[in-house]
Amino acid sequence: MPVAKIISIYTDELYSASKEALISMVLFLREELKQQQEKLAEKEAELSKLTKDNINKTVNQPSSKQPEFDKNTGIGKNKKKRKKHHNGRKGAGNCPKPTPDVTNTNSLNYCPICQTNLISQPVIEKASRIVEDICLIPEKTIISEEVQERKYCPCCKKIVSSSSEAALPKSDIGLRALCLIAYLWVVSTISLPKITEFLNSYFRLRLSTAGVSKMMIRLSKIMEPVYGEILADVKGGAIIFADETGWRVRGVLWWLWIFANKYSAYYWPDKQRGSPVVEKILGTVFSGVLVTDAWYAYMKIICAKQTCMAHILRKIRKFRDAYPEDYEIISFYKKLRRILTDGEKLQSTRKEIREEVFLRKFNSLKERLQKLLAWENPSNVLKDIIAKVNRQQKNILTFVEHEGVPNHNNYGEYIIKKGVLKRKVSGGSMSAEGVRAYAIIQSVAQTCHLRELSFSGFLNASLAHYIRNGKPLSLSQYGMQSVNAEIKRAA
Repeated sequence: MPVAKIISIYTDELYSASKEALISMVLFLREELKQQQEKLAEKEAELSKLTKDNINKTVNQPSSKQPEFDKNTGIGKNKKKRKKHHNGRKGAGNCPKPTPDVTNTNSLNYCPICQTNLISQPVIEKASRIVEDICLIPEKTIISEEVQERKYCPCCKKIVSSSSEAALPKSDIGLRALCLIAYLWVVSTISLPKITEFLNSYFRLRLSTAGVSKMMIRLSKIMEPVYGEILADVKGGAIIFADETGWRVRGVLWWLWIFANKYSAYYWPDKQRGSPVVEKILGTVFSGVLVTDAWYAYMKIICAKQTCMAHILRKIRKFRDAYPEDYEIISFYKKLRRILTDGEKLQSTRKEIREEVFLRKFNSLKERLQKLLAWENPSNVLKDIIAKVNRQQKNILTFVEHEGVPNHNNYGEYIIKKGVLKRKVSGGSMSAEGVRAYAIIQSVAQTCHLRELSFSGFLNASLAHYIRNGKPLSLSQYGMQSVNAEIKRAA
């Protein structure tokens, strides 16, 4: 019987109803009341959650933390919410602990509070935890005597000798120490005096700064075939990111160039900052896309070019800050940025639309850019801005036609950042040999990082291969060895 019908029953009818009917109606009403109370509790919990989520948590956050022209502080503006990445970045969170190499049982013989003897007391329970630590600081270096046998080979008609993989030929510093020095020098960007101080105080290994410098120069000469392999991979890529930064060699201004793709980074030091350097590294013709910051030296090479729009937009913002009363600059900036945003959308949806539709929309973007640069009656400041953008007009929308090409050179800035940090720490180099050694070893280290290979592991394996065969192990060979090792471990 429905609840509404039970409630509408008159009193006389209830008096005339049987006992069984009255009990059934009461039980039914009790059950209905219980269900309604549960539904009410669920609604209240849901309302509480919604109220908590809708609280403005950024009420005290300054608007300056937001990107330019995205500050939705006005009335009636829709605020854009950032997408939450639930997967998280790689390496975030607590990683599972490895299997312990040794188990140490900490016996409880005396009470830590009153020092009562507990040796005869039984163990109630045991609690364990995993602890990761490093090796003890050595009291002295490991000094080994490498005895090499010499014998006569009747086949070669020569006297041959055995070799030791503990160190390079005619060197008294082992490979482990050499690899650690190289890692500290290029990856950790530590200066040579600090490296010698660290080795002496921590490992009891006494070296001079000049000795470490000679070791790095020798290592770079051994790694030159790997250096050439990296350059060949960069030139064979579909996209090259290029940039340059200042460097000092005995106080004289040099330039540290980088040419990189997704898997390789090539550093090159040079006295010049002109187009001959680009032609020397990449040649005069390149079949891919060259992404640069619009420096004139890159314009000599024949290829598709993409100008870094982040640099251009940053320059426009400087004009805007210098002339806040000129609203035309803001309008020009917003329209230019809108064209770039539409270009990114068109680039990402190219596979989903027909080619003729893509070409029509791409030509429309070009027309919008051309119309924007034909601004009617611009102010003197805006006229200078338009002239700067107009010089790069043919290289602004190149990224739309090529998959995977960005409209900025942030990747090139990221690659060259290692060189910038090293320059700030060390102040440059003391010789041309020193800066070339840094460029070679840094190229190997950064390429290993991009390919997710161990730089120290590769360097050790490559030098051991050099001792055995007279030439270093290549990156491709080491990569295949790493893959095969992982397959064997998985099997």
